[in-house]
Amino acid sequence: MVGKLFKFIEREISGLHEAAYLLGFFALLSQILGFLRDRLLASQFGAGEILDVYYASFRVPDLIFIWSSSMVSLSVLIPFLSRKQQEGKASARAFLDSVFSAFFFFLVIISIIAGVFAPEITRFFFPGFSSEMLTTAVLLTRILLLQPIFLGISNLFASVTQLEKRFFVYAVSPILYNLGIVIGVIFLYPLLGLSGLAWGVVLGALLHLGIQIPVIARAGMLPRLRLTWNVGVVKEVVFVSLPRTIALSLQNISVLLMTGLGSLLGVGSIAIFNLSWNLQSVPLAIVGASYSLAAFPTLAGLWNKGERATFIATLSTAMRHIIFWSMPALVLFVVLRAQIVRTVLGSGAFDWGDTRLTAAALALFALSVVAQSMTLLFTRGYYAAGKTRTPLLIATGGTLITVASAFLFSTLFSDISILRYFLESLLRVSDIFGTEMLVLPLAYSVGSIVSAGIFWLLFTRHFEKFDLAVTRTFWQSFAGSVFMGFISYGLLGVFDEVFNIHTTLGIFLQGLCAGLGGMIAGAFILYVLGNEEIREIWKTIHHKIWKAKFIGPDPTETSF
Repeated sequence: MVGKLFKFIEREISGLHEAAYLLGFFALLSQILGFLRDRLLASQFGAGEILDVYYASFRVPDLIFIWSSSMVSLSVLIPFLSRKQQEGKASARAFLDSVFSAFFFFLVIISIIAGVFAPEITRFFFPGFSSEMLTTAVLLTRILLLQPIFLGISNLFASVTQLEKRFFVYAVSPILYNLGIVIGVIFLYPLLGLSGLAWGVVLGALLHLGIQIPVIARAGMLPRLRLTWNVGVVKEVVFVSLPRTIALSLQNISVLLMTGLGSLLGVGSIAIFNLSWNLQSVPLAIVGASYSLAAFPTLAGLWNKGERATFIATLSTAMRHIIFWSMPALVLFVVLRAQIVRTVLGSGAFDWGDTRLTAAALALFALSVVAQSMTLLFTRGYYAAGKTRTPLLIATGGTLITVASAFLFSTLFSDISILRYFLESLLRVSDIFGTEMLVLPLAYSVGSIVSAGIFWLLFTRHFEKFDLAVTRTFWQSFAGSVFMGFISYGLLGVFDEVFNIHTTLGIFLQGLCAGLGGMIAGAFILYVLGNEEIREIWKTIHHKIWKAKFIGPDPTETSF
């Protein structure tokens, strides 16, 4: 039985779509546990001070994790390790020892520094917090600074896990991470209070790391901590990873700054921003991240072989399917936003006002789901071609646009009442307190859409134009999704009379039936339009996607 399981895991990839669908499946499993995590937090505390402090406490540890872990991510280390293994196991071990030692000491030192100056850092970035909230945030931040150490080491170990073809082991790591947080909410919080929530996160990070240790130990590749290391090797790794590290850090810096602005926009703003962010990340993780990661090895190989035409064709295929899947997700998240939020989060202390405001924020985030997914693929395409400068420049510009938009919209929202009334009326939240926080998801979507547009223009200049099929897919998906949205919206009213929407089950069934009805109608329109992706999906399913080799997600680009 065990032998069959490992044969199942280690089969070779039979195609782009098969790998992407398996990636999406494991991402969905992680997101489901993430739903449970967020529901427990929302029902226990509601959108208030506690969740504001809890989410704010993640920002600095997460930034440290991105700074450090992106330097030893899968995309960076696997090519090095693959080359070193060809030179011999001793060479690979020496390489790992040097990188691990330098990385470990860097992580520990920077975490200690952040812990010492946590009061000053917290006070600077979250000026809207009261003294009591600041004290709690400092405590949680100091505990959470253990997280980047464990996750960072886990990220480094993942390179060995991937080379050893133990893909399933790493695939379940994010699931274990969320499991640790759930344990923290259910068991540690009653025992330890708010610090128990942070210790649950640390437990999740330990589980994320722990599951990989037996694999690399059996392979004889468990790195050893050295007080001295090969400086030349470490420099080479840092030099290769630096542009990508800065690009990934910029997104986290923009979220950090918007979280700081959220502390000035009223109690609950940070909580609603993060909860709606987590919900909008579902299609991004399942579609955008899955296709971009599944395409990356193929794109890199094609570019290295000089097969430029096939490179563009493969990227065009991935782009078509990203648009095909993410466009309907955009529309459904806008139309069914209240049903989604109420089903996932709506219980306990998370009241109807919290639900409506989170739903409005989710709709604004959803506007950029397609753009965010496209950006992931564009970035991978540039990395595959060895061109890291363009993604860095676009990430810098996108961060500036996002942060500037947040402060600009915040000012306009306060000074121009007609603009505020228009947005509140459009999202049906004019009677709810705290709508100022809606400028945050709106600014994020503006930055994401502009970045994706710039990527598209520059990509056609630096490489070639996409196949005409990409444009055709865009307009077909747009037409089918709009029709789907109208049908789903109409069916909401029909099923309003059928189900008891005052219960979680009733509102779930209302949204589910309306969504399914809309999807059937949208699929019919696409069939009539002769959509090619539907035929490709049907063909992929018949190829038995479960026989594809699984590629583990890169945690520096994935939200758990």
